[in-house]
Amino acid sequence: MRYSRMTRRVSIARPDHLDWLLSHDRDVSQDWVERCIMHKEYLILQEDGLEIGFIRWSSFWGKIPYMDMIFVLPSSRTSGAGKLLYRAWEKAMADRGAGLLMTSCERDEQEPLRWHMANGFEIVGEVAFPGFQNGKEVFLAKILV
Repeated sequence: MRYSRMTRRVSIARPDHLDWLLSHDRDVSQDWVERCIMHKEYLILQEDGLEIGFIRWSSFWGKIPYMDMIFVLPSSRTSGAGKLLYRAWEKAMADRGAGLLMTSCERDEQEPLRWHMANGFEIVGEVAFPGFQNGKEVFLAKILV
């Protein structure tokens, strides 16, 4: 019996990833996805050549890398895919000289909150956006050493 080993690769998103990103990053407009691709603010995770996840980020105050969204296909969750993708982003940001990373999630999203904290983030504050979202938004930060 022969077993094949999965090959996972993280790379910066290219314009040919647009359709896949549009079908999976539904919280933003097509214009925003195109802008993020142009500014190299997406990392794509592929497994055996097929897209299985992404990280989209921006810059808080124009200088602190802020992870806006991390997504992994449900069939690839709990396989280490998200951690691999996150570690690639963390390294890329450290290589650019970042000393701090930020992200956020809703207070009642316990699974994402635990995941961020397991990856070294700490809660640094929270804010409510009445009329925009039901719960409080928790902000997390990680100092890179």
